[in-house]
Amino acid sequence: MPVAANEPRPEGVTEYHPVMIKNGTRLQSQVCDTQVIVVRSADSLDDLRAGGAPMIALDAQKDDGLSLDPELSGGNAMGKRYVDDGGAEVLVTKAGAGTLSVGATPLSLKEAKPLPASD
Repeated sequence: MPVAANEPRPEGVTEYHPVMIKNGTRLQSQVCDTQVIVVRSADSLDDLRAGGAPMIALDAQKDDGLSLDPELSGGNAMGKRYVDDGGAEVLVTKAGAGTLSVGATPLSLKEAKPLPASD
């Protein structure tokens, strides 16, 4: 039976298979209130973090031993989209104190496209 890295392994299970993050996946931070929905998936999202800690599925149990990284505590804004250089995009559904990042690289706030002039 495969298990994710951040889930406790049942007795006798030694295999680890990374969880593939797909469009529509809902994730939560383990160190703050941040929750996101994946809008556009990319391989880089396998290391999606908030406040320096790996993000987990909404129904997964948080690791109480983790804490917010002071260098990644700039926060995020609800309703805003964040992107990385690999094309991944997430939408914040609940804001929190942690900075969204892939590894140690913070995600960028996606800028709104200007509407065409309506002369």
